Amino acid sequence: MTAAADTSNKAAFGIEGLDDVLGGGLKRDRLYLLEGSPGTGKTTIALQFLREGAARGEKGLYITLSETHEELCEGALSHGWSLEGFIKVFELIPPESLLDADQQQSLLYSSDLELGETTQQIFDVFEEAAPSRVVLDSLSEIRLLAGGSLRYRRQILALKHYFARHDATVLMLDDLTADTLDKTVHSVAHGVTHLEELAPEYGAERRRLRVIKYRGQPYRGGYHDFTIATGGVQVFPRLVSLEHKTTFSRKRLESGIQELDALLGGGIEKGSSTLILGPAGTGKSLFAIQYVLAAVARGERAAMFVFDEELGLLFDRARALGFPLEELREKEQIFVVQVDAAELSPGEFAHQVRVCVDVHDVKTVVIDSLNGYQAAMPEENALILHVHELLQYLNRQGASTFLTVAQHGLVGNMQSPVDVTYLADTVILLRYFEASGRVRRAVSIIKKRAGAHEDTIREYRIGRQGLIIGGPLEGFQGVLRGVPTFVGQASDLPQSGREER
Repeated sequence: MTAAADTSNKAAFGIEGLDDVLGGGLKRDRLYLLEGSPGTGKTTIALQFLREGAARGEKGLYITLSETHEELCEGALSHGWSLEGFIKVFELIPPESLLDADQQQSLLYSSDLELGETTQQIFDVFEEAAPSRVVLDSLSEIRLLAGGSLRYRRQILALKHYFARHDATVLMLDDLTADTLDKTVHSVAHGVTHLEELAPEYGAERRRLRVIKYRGQPYRGGYHDFTIATGGVQVFPRLVSLEHKTTFSRKRLESGIQELDALLGGGIEKGSSTLILGPAGTGKSLFAIQYVLAAVARGERAAMFVFDEELGLLFDRARALGFPLEELREKEQIFVVQVDAAELSPGEFAHQVRVCVDVHDVKTVVIDSLNGYQAAMPEENALILHVHELLQYLNRQGASTFLTVAQHGLVGNMQSPVDVTYLADTVILLRYFEASGRVRRAVSIIKKRAGAHEDTIREYRIGRQGLIIGGPLEGFQGVLRGVPTFVGQASDLPQSGREER
């Protein structure tokens, strides 16, 4: 279900991605549940919810049963926020009362404290503050006070009806520490959002959220990655390519190398995806860079997302071949982004790509390599789906995409870590082969959906002028296996394998 456009009666969180997932925010004057284990970001999201209300001139009230006022202010300060004058914080159990004998019977942790007394304190502070937005943190303490599911449900219903009569939008937080199987609030709340934190075997933790329930409102289903950084939570909605259709002219784009364009039947189609497949060292990145430079020559912008190579080394290698990548980056004609797969979630990566295309009008995108992209994925099946949606989105924006995949092995029967050849519109296959006692390289086109292409295999070399592509290897058989058999005439033998100087 896709997000709705009508946001006139919604209480927005002020978190762009989360508001997008919820179709604009929370329907006003209802009660909602935000649940997740400790450390998943509930408090940060709740504070952003109240801060957004304050920015819109709405009063906010934060009722805390677990954290102290000082802890909340300290957490807000870590994001550069000040709660003073914007949000009223009511600490239901003031820490100074712990030593006050007259207050012993009103402490939350006293066994004699009645749940009704706690509820009445909540009502009293609400009537005094008269807020439009309320955060109740957290339900675990109320659940413990209730002592049973029936009484707990009655108290939640009482809170729900009370706040509804006073036109307040309420966000209740639950840290799932008391009883993770208790779904009492799920049936009572108007909407439920679940936060998760995943710990991979290596790298930073990954966080994601899912809207479990939202009565009568369209929302974006499935899991959505999010991060917590200085400045608050940032949510990256799951990419749905069908929502991003555009119209553009599908023309052929040349590489700037006549022989390569001939091999491709005239060039690559605009708004298509190209997979460059081959073992390590065959020059996959160089083929992709050739199209980046061709895009700049046409007056377009390009972006390279580099997973496997340090940028300084990439710029040095490119400079040695006469490619001024670093200079073009400084002029913002190309964007070169170093991607750390151990620190970046798939959703955040897709967001970075979208920013380049939507904001900076990038029309050529290189992902180097898919092996590194796979490292950011929990499962191979998820990788296929992510790549599919990303490629479809880029194609619909008129952006040409180039992906590189390093195969295992050097010659003979090589395997790819993941098979995405069926997703790409064009597949360029690079191979090593041996001839006349030298290691050589060959390129061929395995697949091209739009238009015809050569079915020949051409030798290529990497020299100081970049790629030098020769004529078809008509005198050999078995080049793609890596150990060819010469069946032609002496004149068909490749020339000296030395690089061009």
